[in-house]
Amino acid sequence: MKKLCLLLVLGCTFLVTIQAAVAESSKPNVIVIVTDDMGWSDVGFQGNEYYETPHIDRLASQSMVFTNGYSASAVCSPSRAALLTGRYPTRHGITNWIEHWLPVFAPGKHRDGYESDNANQLMTPKNYLYMEHGEVTIAEVVKAAGYETCHIGKWHLGLKQWFPETQGFDHNIGGSQKGNPYTYFDPYRMPNLPDRRKGEYLTDREADEAANFIRQAAEQEQPFFLYLSHYAPHYPLEAKEELIEHYRNKLIPADRSYHPEFAAMIHSIDEAMGRVMGTLAALDIEDETIVFFTCDNGGQKTTNGSWTGPTDNSPLRDGKGFPYEGGIREPFIVKWPGMTKAGAVSNEIVCTIDILPTICDMIGQPIPTERTVDGISLVPLLKGEQEELSRDTLYWHLPHYWGPRNVVHPYSAIRKGDWKLVHWYEGDRVELYDLSEDISEQNDLAAEMPDKVKDLEKDLNQWLKDQGAKLPFPNPAYRPH
Repeated sequence: MKKLCLLLVLGCTFLVTIQAAVAESSKPNVIVIVTDDMGWSDVGFQGNEYYETPHIDRLASQSMVFTNGYSASAVCSPSRAALLTGRYPTRHGITNWIEHWLPVFAPGKHRDGYESDNANQLMTPKNYLYMEHGEVTIAEVVKAAGYETCHIGKWHLGLKQWFPETQGFDHNIGGSQKGNPYTYFDPYRMPNLPDRRKGEYLTDREADEAANFIRQAAEQEQPFFLYLSHYAPHYPLEAKEELIEHYRNKLIPADRSYHPEFAAMIHSIDEAMGRVMGTLAALDIEDETIVFFTCDNGGQKTTNGSWTGPTDNSPLRDGKGFPYEGGIREPFIVKWPGMTKAGAVSNEIVCTIDILPTICDMIGQPIPTERTVDGISLVPLLKGEQEELSRDTLYWHLPHYWGPRNVVHPYSAIRKGDWKLVHWYEGDRVELYDLSEDISEQNDLAAEMPDKVKDLEKDLNQWLKDQGAKLPFPNPAYRPH
């Protein structure tokens, strides 16, 4: 009897071990690809006929495309921290791009108080200069589940002591305090990316590093998380000459202000997508790999003043930095083989803060509880279990002056259903748009619909209060020119 019991125990132990091994081997790989300053309409599947993005378009055809996908901020550092943590910028404290050349004082000291000069009407809160180590990132979540983690490309979330390797990444290739490269051609003079071959293009190098990481992880039969964060198509506008020439020879639509250099940079991003997906296919792990594709904010474009930017976000208004759709609406693709219907389209309002809880749900990991996560899981949509989310509202808060000649003034914004309200703090004025009828935000309905304005402002103000958001206030030293 004792021998029988022992055999049963050993048998059960063996079975549990086998089941655990199967579960371990069945963990899907996860890739999140993020571009920099690439707009909602900068891809072929969104109707762009000038930029050529066949690989991204193919991914879209295999995935669920979210037509109302948003970044959590209209500028880079806040958006990137929000994506990695699932938390609004108002929570993690990075509400503007991080000026990496500013001195870093004792942790927390630089965050206190407000700043301005006599040229600005408002005092604005100081911006955090790094993402705190106490923030829980996607990399830390998946690493706890046994994943190998790799960051490639732009980081821009603090100096060396806050680089990716301090936030759950086993490998950091090219990630530093820099928001853009000196140049896109080797020699790059970039931390964590040794120069390799003179004249090599940076986006090609990122794709090469991504392919190498995927291959090594596959050889070790190790589930992996890859965060491929392209520097392109951010300034400087540099691309391979043969691609620039290709686009110079293409007819630019009469109602668009596209640039061949920017188009060529988009082209290289698409080639990088082809390299990544081709590597997965060659290793026969494409069906075991989840892929997200989006951007940190809209393309640089404004109709305000002489500074226009290198792209055209039409039919969306303006671009990077602005609370209008051109600044915050992004391409948003999720491929989940075996779970998501190829070619599926969702019109639900989703955001980059949803990526962390979605990945948690996909791989069976709990959403972090150390700090409040604002995003929600998109898994029910991706599985086709429901067509609507329980949430119909998103918020934005940029309490700073931003851009050349402070072209963007401090604001907060809310989208609830089809309605969009923007609150500009200078002059305490609001704008109201019905996006179902006016995606270009040309018809301000605020004066015509005071009750709708009141309702949305109430929701926005309550959210700002709940988040502990820092608000601008009048500058007593302001002196008009």
